[in-house]
Amino acid sequence: MKKTLTIFTVLGAMLFMGCGDGEKKKDDPYAKPAPTEQTKAVSSVPASQRVDLTNKGIGPIKNVELGETIDMEMAAKGEEVYKMNCTACHKVDKKFIGPAPKGILERRTPEWVMNMILNPEGMTKDDPLAHDLLLEFNGSPMANQNMSEEQARQMVEYFRTL
Repeated sequence: MKKTLTIFTVLGAMLFMGCGDGEKKKDDPYAKPAPTEQTKAVSSVPASQRVDLTNKGIGPIKNVELGETIDMEMAAKGEEVYKMNCTACHKVDKKFIGPAPKGILERRTPEWVMNMILNPEGMTKDDPLAHDLLLEFNGSPMANQNMSEEQARQMVEYFRTL
């Protein structure tokens, strides 16, 4: 009986200490950024369906010029990169662990897409839309696949074909 009581006391103490103080940590990459007027106004629309063709996101990509026509060679390379790195969490045309890329360029800028691929931690921390996507998809953060800018650009070109 004494041994059982000791075990329960230790487990209770561990549970109590593991709960934390309830305050958000300043370096928490998933802490929600302060809402902006834009996010307040459209919060009833799921992030995956929200259209924002002005936001370029947080990351190294500042400007992307898409050609008038799709570069099919680049798109084929992008499809290979997508299949090798993304299909565990993304399905082309339906919601899965992460959002479907089909139609993404009708809702996001190519810069935003590339920055999400290249800098998923920074995006979910500092971009309100990316943070809302994290919440919509049950807190499953996008894994950083350590892609090059060239690979991210190839994937954007592939997304144009979907």
